[in-house]
Amino acid sequence: MTLSNTKIFPVLLLLMALPMTAQTISSKLVDAKTQKGIPYATIQYGEHKGVITNDEGRFSFSLDETSPPDSIYISSMGYSKKGFTLAQIQDSVVLLQPKAIELSGVYVFDKELSVDDIIEKMVERVPQNVNKAPVKQRFFLRQSEFATINKVDFGFEKSTIAELNKELIDSLALSIPKNGHHYTESLGDLYKNNGQYKLDIIKAADLYDKNQVGSFEELGERMQTIFTENIKPDSYLKIKSGIFSQKVQVDSILSDMEEEETQKIKDEVEKDTISGLVDAQRQAFKELLNELYYQEDSKLDLISKTRKYEFALVGYAEIEDAGVYVIDFEPKRSSAEFKGRLYINIEDFAVMRLDVQNTERLRNFRLLGITYREVLYKGTMRFAQLPNGKYDLRFMDFTFGRYFAVDRPLKVIEKNKHVKGRRKQNELSLNIDFRMSPTQKWELVVFDQTVVPEDQFTNFTEDKTARATYMPTYDPEFWQGHTIMEPNQAIREFTVEE
Repeated sequence: MTLSNTKIFPVLLLLMALPMTAQTISSKLVDAKTQKGIPYATIQYGEHKGVITNDEGRFSFSLDETSPPDSIYISSMGYSKKGFTLAQIQDSVVLLQPKAIELSGVYVFDKELSVDDIIEKMVERVPQNVNKAPVKQRFFLRQSEFATINKVDFGFEKSTIAELNKELIDSLALSIPKNGHHYTESLGDLYKNNGQYKLDIIKAADLYDKNQVGSFEELGERMQTIFTENIKPDSYLKIKSGIFSQKVQVDSILSDMEEEETQKIKDEVEKDTISGLVDAQRQAFKELLNELYYQEDSKLDLISKTRKYEFALVGYAEIEDAGVYVIDFEPKRSSAEFKGRLYINIEDFAVMRLDVQNTERLRNFRLLGITYREVLYKGTMRFAQLPNGKYDLRFMDFTFGRYFAVDRPLKVIEKNKHVKGRRKQNELSLNIDFRMSPTQKWELVVFDQTVVPEDQFTNFTEDKTARATYMPTYDPEFWQGHTIMEPNQAIREFTVEE
């Protein structure tokens, strides 16, 4: 026999406003064997209503007490789907029993396919399965940035500028926090059309310490500010280095790089020059969605590189009542860089889920005192079927880790505004040794998605005045009245120390 037609994913609709009789349900989902939280599980509390647990297994949602649901259904890959009453999950720990992946023989097919046949059909059907139509998605996006400053040494050599002495430079180095955390949460509508994105931001929050340093650009801005504040009123500074002036950095080193390396550096510079919430969010979506497995620019790009991987059919499972092949992949040779697991729909060969992690550094180069490495690439992608039969992104958890280092000289030249001819007065010489390990993590939940006419995308105008609310301390009331992914403990405890 063959499996019945795949049922459409139940969509997760966002609660935009709550009645006065709203009841908040909060709990934590835990593995019954390991006692660890179950991340990114689906909590369904109505036909078209639900949330997803955070990376610790925590979740919460609000209900109208006048019409509470009979049951709450919880499901997650690798666990048995189970129903609970409200009383069973309110302010408690909910246990789920692990469920092993089904072995061969559970499903009977008209024709048994080899794993290579399955992968070949998956690749062939990407144009038919991947949605390219304009779509509107109600989303919640959480971006977490962690910057570890491994070393800050300004290498003071000499200074004839009295104000910019060794004591000031040393105090600047000591003032830079060794660890920085930046969380951005946004709720809104994303309009997608053939690689173009428009955003309607409903609400957003920014949690970070304004004194932290998260990039070379921020370090340069801080140094320039302090230098400017400590010179004579009739003087100005000229900074000569390929570090802090991004234009100088690009112009000075790109001519010596290959074309591919050049474009990568230019992309990094572009990120540093983005201003405004909407532009920053659009850039975040561009970065994130470009890493989908079928994108040409994806580092994974599994579609065009299948020959580099060894695939193994390890069993069968169900995702929202659809039967899926469970296929592991790993590199055949050192030229491949990833391992992971694919969940492929048995009937239409669409990828419904992909788990991936790098097996080695993705990029590693050093030139003219600048070192750049890509050390971590890990994530999960889940896809849902739209009414047009195509699949689009439903959830994504993605982590990208890098390493930057700069070991270059820096000269600060003091010039007098009122002197004709050669205006150079004094000079500060440093040798910057700065090393940083930034990690970015994205968690994207799509609560609802609708195929829209192309003119709806074309005619939509973004509100560029949207701003995120700055929070030096996490405010649990900020998202009251909205259903989002619960914050983890680090966010809940976030506060800027005086």
